[in-house]
Amino acid sequence: MTRSKDKKFAKETGEKFKNAREKLEFTQEEVADKVGMNITNYARIERGEIEPSGSNLIKISKVLKVKL
Repeated sequence: MTRSKDKKFAKETGEKFKNAREKLEFTQEEVADKVGMNITNYARIERGEIEPSGSNLIKISKVLKVKL
């Protein structure tokens, strides 16, 4: 993937996760705890600043019931 595609993927994924989290009425901290990751990194994923690793992508998707 090119840099611009990477950023687009990160941004779109973060938006999906944020919308799903808010719909489920979870806090960022709750999701981070369920996934076993640092809340700061989870927040950065939601903002599209970083991409989750493959394993975290799957874990977050399952917690939030998001299809990718």
